[in-house]
Amino acid sequence: MEKLDIPQGTLDLMILTILAREPMHGYGISQRLAVLSRDHFHVNPGSLFPSLYRLEQDGKLKAEWRPTENNRRAKYYRLTASGRRQLEQHRERWNRVSFAVTSVLEGA
Repeated sequence: MEKLDIPQGTLDLMILTILAREPMHGYGISQRLAVLSRDHFHVNPGSLFPSLYRLEQDGKLKAEWRPTENNRRAKYYRLTASGRRQLEQHRERWNRVSFAVTSVLEGA
């Protein structure tokens, strides 16, 4: 199956969406992204962790060290109230953008 590049500016939206369900560590986020995209999207740690760090620094995520299912320590991320607001803003914008692109493609 062909792997697709994650469209510019959508990684934060996907991270926030995944974390809206439950707190998760970085590896879990990347695995969930692959599953939800039906294996079309794979994010490498060099892209994922800088985004997580930036979202945490911006107050959109809160992180804490906890043991994983395998009893290893990992940093678990969860949405803050500010992160939930940003998620809603991102979703609204994405809906407008995807509607506009679809309108152009169908009208061409």
